Amino acid sequence: MKEGRNLKNKINIKEKNLVEGIDFYFENGLMVLTEYFLLERGFCCKNDCRNCPYKNKIS
Repeated sequence: MKEGRNLKNKINIKEKNLVEGIDFYFENGLMVLTEYFLLERGFCCKNDCRNCPYKNKIS
């Protein structure tokens, strides 16, 4: 948990209100992040997100 806080400080994530339909949507009761949101975040979290725009760029 401590590591997550340090990562947040290092990459300076902006806190914002998520907008359903733009940043995420629900599928089968699960929240799915959109490609738009993931691009705005600016990095791959390596959690194999469904809409990850970085999938083909990971080496």
